[in-house]
Amino acid sequence: MSLSYEAAERAAELIEQQNRTAGEHALPVGVLTPLTLPGDPVAGELCVRGAVLGARYAAEYGIGDGVRLFLADDQIGADREHMSRTAVGGLGKLAFVDRVSALIGQWHLRTTPTVAAAAEEMGLPTFIENGHNTVNLGRRHVFRTYFSIADRAPLMAGFIRKQGWRRIALVAADTVFGQMLADTLQQTLVDTVEGVEVLRIDFPQDGVTDLDAQLGEVAAFGPDLLLNAAVVRTNYMVIASAVAAGVLPGVPMMVCFPFPMRSQDYWALAGEAGAGVVWPATRFSPDWPGLSEVGRWFVETYEAEFGSAPPDNALNAFTDVVVLAQAARAAGSTDRAELQKALEGGTFDTWRGPVTFTWTEETGHHDTPEIVLMHYRHTGDSAQDAVVVWPPESATGDYLDPSTAVRR
Repeated sequence: MSLSYEAAERAAELIEQQNRTAGEHALPVGVLTPLTLPGDPVAGELCVRGAVLGARYAAEYGIGDGVRLFLADDQIGADREHMSRTAVGGLGKLAFVDRVSALIGQWHLRTTPTVAAAAEEMGLPTFIENGHNTVNLGRRHVFRTYFSIADRAPLMAGFIRKQGWRRIALVAADTVFGQMLADTLQQTLVDTVEGVEVLRIDFPQDGVTDLDAQLGEVAAFGPDLLLNAAVVRTNYMVIASAVAAGVLPGVPMMVCFPFPMRSQDYWALAGEAGAGVVWPATRFSPDWPGLSEVGRWFVETYEAEFGSAPPDNALNAFTDVVVLAQAARAAGSTDRAELQKALEGGTFDTWRGPVTFTWTEETGHHDTPEIVLMHYRHTGDSAQDAVVVWPPESATGDYLDPSTAVRR
């Protein structure tokens, strides 16, 4: 059996175990997330872990009648049809067969806009766990507790300006995520970094087997920084081809989503060339003093259950399930319309303190966590070893240039 299907089986088993303890009147929450290829089954499994711990937290602390989870893989058939088509099929199963009151788990930008549009028409409260810039704008039933691409771009550009990097190689996949990243970052760099030169190289995500030619162009350009805006599978292909072209490990690299936090996978696939990487992430760590009691429970339980620090994917899903459980308690109902009212009118305890969803046309329902730039200084660092290097007021360590990074 492939690793992809193993992830799906593990996710289903986690949910089945949790649901054995769910009461008759528990809030039904759908988890629509990637669990097989061509999506990112690792991200999907991490979302499920977070959702399960959110349901467990609600049960242990008597938050309303608890939560019952229903699972759908948004990638079923995606190797033959467009991801959006397969994801909406999963949404239909959750909404009309399982009759869920709310939805979480959307991680891929390629599926999210269609799922969000359908959920909006249904009046189904839906939490988005990815960085799509505009998916929640104008939609009253779409919520987000995670940062968008537009939120992270100014932070990344500010650090680039501080380091004095002006020759930027931006290598991007042709997916929705890759292109939205590249477009947003390129414009933000032009607006922020005086005299910046951007070599932008877009490549086809599907079917590509190496990026040697593209990284050869990068090597010829002689960049101060490699901006890796690839996605699942090709994010590591960029690194491998950059090594082959002589770009890494000597040139600084910044990646655009927090995949390095899956440290075991990261070092196994990136190798020594991964030392020195910088990436945007929610300001969160097991020893961060800003953790609330909710956050400490989550960190301790996740580490005991899964043997590692929890990454963003799990944290986001946990947050959203805990918020939904509190909203259902406030509503005194699992009815979608009543749940929607409670979400719009309430304040909810989370790992980072209170969260509210004040509606504006410009932001939609979006309560953004603090964003920082994380940094691995040495080969083999764990997520706990990563330091915050930007913004200055949040820094926990100095940036170490990869040409001098210790490889241990």
